[in-house]
Amino acid sequence: MKTFDFTVVVWKEKEGYVSKCPELGVASCGDTISEASANLKEAIELYIENAKALGIMEDIEESLTSKEKFTSHLEMTYA
Repeated sequence: MKTFDFTVVVWKEKEGYVSKCPELGVASCGDTISEASANLKEAIELYIENAKALGIMEDIEESLTSKEKFTSHLEMTYA
C-alpha cells in the first residue's frame, strides 16, 4: 500500500469555499472550509479510482508521493 501526499488549497469566495488539489487539478467546494475539504477528498478518491482503471497511475504517482512540496503566494498588479 502506498501513501499519497496531497496539497490542499482552500479559499473563500462570495458564496462558500473552493478547495483544490494542485497535483491533480481536481477542485470542489462547500459552505465551510471543512465541507470543501471533505468534498475535495471525495473528488480525489474518485480521480484515483479512475486513474487506476485507465492505467495512468504511473503518470501521476511521482507528484503524489513526493515529500518535497512548496507553496507560495504571488501578487501581481494588472490594468
